[in-house]
Amino acid sequence: MSEEILINVSPRETRVGIVENGVLQEILVERASKRGLVGNIYMGTVVRVLPGMQAAFVDMGLERAAFLHISDMLSVNEEYLQLSDVTESHETITDLLKDGQKIAVQVIKDPIGSKGARLTTRISLPSRYLVFMPEFSHIGISQRIEDETERERLKKIVEQAFQGEGGYIIRTAAESANAQEIIANQSYLMKMWEAIQRAQQQAKSGDIIHEDLPLYLRALRDYISTQTERVLIDDSTTFERSLSFIQDFIPTITGKVELYSGERPLFDLYGIEDEIQKALQRKVQLKSGGHLVFDQTEAMTTIDVNTGAFVGHRNLEETIFKTNLEAAVTIARQLRVRNLGGIIILDFIDMTNDEHKRQVLRALEKALARDHTKNSISEVSALGLVEMTRKRTRESLEHVLCETCSLCAGRGTIKTTETVCHEIFREVLRAARAYDIKGYLVLAAQEVVDRMLDEESTSVAQLEMQIGKSIKFQVESLYTQEQFDVVLM
Repeated sequence: MSEEILINVSPRETRVGIVENGVLQEILVERASKRGLVGNIYMGTVVRVLPGMQAAFVDMGLERAAFLHISDMLSVNEEYLQLSDVTESHETITDLLKDGQKIAVQVIKDPIGSKGARLTTRISLPSRYLVFMPEFSHIGISQRIEDETERERLKKIVEQAFQGEGGYIIRTAAESANAQEIIANQSYLMKMWEAIQRAQQQAKSGDIIHEDLPLYLRALRDYISTQTERVLIDDSTTFERSLSFIQDFIPTITGKVELYSGERPLFDLYGIEDEIQKALQRKVQLKSGGHLVFDQTEAMTTIDVNTGAFVGHRNLEETIFKTNLEAAVTIARQLRVRNLGGIIILDFIDMTNDEHKRQVLRALEKALARDHTKNSISEVSALGLVEMTRKRTRESLEHVLCETCSLCAGRGTIKTTETVCHEIFREVLRAARAYDIKGYLVLAAQEVVDRMLDEESTSVAQLEMQIGKSIKFQVESLYTQEQFDVVLM
């Protein structure tokens, strides 16, 4: 599989596209006005302890207080216990935290929607090959490294170079890396941890103790794999900074990073701009003629699979099976491109053949195997639904690039002109019963006034006769279709 990483830089925005076999699989966006917080370490102040939830709210100087649960404060050995065991035989949140207490915390989930950031007191510092965790007492290895000989080799390298307290997790990217590179990563992480400890001693509430790397460097650190053929960067300053970072921490990939200076914009060349626009649409067409419908809410995301124009060539069951197979692969890609997380409900077309159900699930699992974000999938339920979760650490692409519609306030629909006309009629009748005036002036949008003077003109005349008053209409260009005012004359 061919993989390329494209980095597009403009004065106030950086975008990273992960392309596999010429097709966009993931898009990351970071704006100078709203950088992500995940990985940052702050000195916070506990503002409210919630014993019933075994959690606390922490003020870090952000717009909203952040959330800290007791499960994100436990030591590594305790984190596998049931919460009931923790609260009965170990500390409770009131034993660990008090209102007004200063505490060093790390952001593990960005503020999303109306929710504040999610925090942990278990600091973790990632590098290319390792994650240093001060509270770890051992060395862990990524499960994606399956070769036992390689696992033992990596563990031995880290153990021999290990110094001081804490522990490490060996990342998937470390597979086949030489000892010198891994040791260099260890040295880098130890220097970073020492700097954080010094900053923590002097930090005041709300101070940033440590800030994670900018997006383009995180992409180099976290996304480059053995299958990455090249990295294209379209900004010379960013390219030079990236080369400096690579030479210090990932020298083996130096030859893969290139400066793109073509006349055509980088994202246009790979068709990424079009893919971003498609990813903001509710409906996604399948090559077979079927389609997917995405509905994103605060609680969950639902994805509905439809055959659409696809009628197949054999029988209905075969048509449904082929549509669901294509949908499974497309869904996995769209989850990454759109960065959808949390609870996700997949409504595949009902299948009666159990083997077909298994094959669709296997296709979905295989397509999600390359997803950098942790996910889990359930079996097909009795209702024919597949439930899955995908870890959500940052806003979806839609929430980053879009805002709530000012016309419908996020509903996705607006009242028809007919509905608004009837609301106006009721408001005029209500005013006629309450006030003795000469007449009424209705201010409304152009579409509503046009309907009042055309399709509803007879109804307007009947209403004027009923109340014995005249009704005049005036277009208000700034009003939305749902807005109107009835002015007493």
